[in-house]
Amino acid sequence: MKFVTFQNEKNSQPRFGFKKNDYIIDIDYASNWVNESNNDSSFLGIPSSLKGALENWTDNFKKLKELEQTLPYEDVISLKVAGIPIATQEKNVRLLAPVPDPRSFRDFYAFEQHVRSARKLRGLDMHPDWFKIPIFYFSNAVALYGHNAEIPYPTGTEELDFELEFAIIIANGGTNITEQDADKYIAGYTICNDWSARDLQREEMAMNLGPAKGKDFATSFGPYMVTPDELENSWDDKGRLDLRMTCHVNGKIISDGNTNDLYHSFKKMIERASMNTNLLPGDYLGSGTVGTGCILELRPENTGGWIKKGDVVKMEIEQLGILENKIV
Repeated sequence: MKFVTFQNEKNSQPRFGFKKNDYIIDIDYASNWVNESNNDSSFLGIPSSLKGALENWTDNFKKLKELEQTLPYEDVISLKVAGIPIATQEKNVRLLAPVPDPRSFRDFYAFEQHVRSARKLRGLDMHPDWFKIPIFYFSNAVALYGHNAEIPYPTGTEELDFELEFAIIIANGGTNITEQDADKYIAGYTICNDWSARDLQREEMAMNLGPAKGKDFATSFGPYMVTPDELENSWDDKGRLDLRMTCHVNGKIISDGNTNDLYHSFKKMIERASMNTNLLPGDYLGSGTVGTGCILELRPENTGGWIKKGDVVKMEIEQLGILENKIV
């Protein structure tokens, strides 16, 4: 399934839904429609937010799949509760980050090509421990944007960059999770754009601390949280997720990579992130930038320069959708 957090209008209360064909189904309204139409109250206990549902994801996901199978889709747009449609065309809703209010966002550094290129620019070879340890930093969990959101150009920078990544969203939560058990903690996958102010980042990293202000002004996630069962046929013979990743700036392709280049698996990331602490339901773990996935790596003279006000950045990952934002 593809889950979303959405608004029907810009300032309306966020709603929990799932994508079905060209529609977004409102889970609360759909549950009430089944109760009223079929005298079946079994779905009324589904939490009203994705983050809430992730707290007991095993049971809630089972209920959500049953709800999806119960609804008649031939004329779903006509189904209403108290005069309110349970479905809205996707083009008419505002998609937020799938979990707009996580407790934390850890971003890893797990694509070797990008790490090699970034370190080479700083005159550094690969650190041997990088191959042993999936490393991460904490980013700002309250500066998140969804698909089609406008991103304010950050003050103090002249080198704004995108980073083409994907991420997982944590189900259930836990501590000291082993790599062998980690699969059950992956609720789903989403696209991630880790916006970066390179000049601010460069200042910080010279003092061996960061990145912080170079990153914490914005991260985009979305458009959906795609559950693992949707991707069962997208794994290669080496057990790697095999999805093409691209980024266009103002309609021109800049980046072209693949999820199967990931050196450290998300299972290893979960093991590392949960060591001696609690991973919480709804937390994001980002992959880090895919090879070719940013202007820093490709160099601004080869890409038309750094990102500017008015630029539109469109990221696409097979099966996961399109995440597009405009800088304002």
